[in-house]
Amino acid sequence: MSLRVLLIDDHTLFRVGLEGLLSSRGIEVVGAVENGQESLRLVDELKPDVVLLDMRMPGIDGLGVLRMLRQARDELPIVMLTTSSEESDLIESLRAGAQGYLLKDMEPDALVVALRDIVAGKTVVAPDLAPVLAKAVQGKSMEDTKPPVTSPFGELTPRETEILALLAEGQSNKSIARNLGISDGTVKLHVKAILRKLGVHSRVEAAVMAVEQGLPKTVIAN
Repeated sequence: MSLRVLLIDDHTLFRVGLEGLLSSRGIEVVGAVENGQESLRLVDELKPDVVLLDMRMPGIDGLGVLRMLRQARDELPIVMLTTSSEESDLIESLRAGAQGYLLKDMEPDALVVALRDIVAGKTVVAPDLAPVLAKAVQGKSMEDTKPPVTSPFGELTPRETEILALLAEGQSNKSIARNLGISDGTVKLHVKAILRKLGVHSRVEAAVMAVEQGLPKTVIAN
């Protein structure tokens, strides 16, 4: 299946090089631009399957573009592609709704696999960042507030808790439906209820919250 990618990165040589690498592997780069100023218009106009977004950019940085796109296009897969291995950048990106956090020194074939997994509904983090993510989940290096007195999952039904655990594993709605023997529509209704009860806006935010509370970890790319 051919993927349509919108690339937003302020480094011209990197954009050109990545476009060539992806094109040679059957992925269509429908747009490659240096900033996110017109990202909403480009998403509407070009209709990409996934957005690849740099973290460090002049003007509106990657997190700013991510939040803007996520607010307007909740279902569009957005992937941070960056040189930053900082824990704060990784966690903030996932919390803001990124469906992937990948590093620019990844092997091209690994990047392609990650993109296909992300478009299929998984949340993917670069393998080199697995220890960083694990450390953050364990709370060893985050500036933390006191733990809540009650669990944020207390209002969830057993079925919703089960679905949230599968979301945290990176499973798509179709995969969850197949595993639980229910319809896609039923899964969607449960996911909406989960987001409302947890007070979050995207399934990625819910998955990150689940990971932080000890449910199955976010999928790590192979």
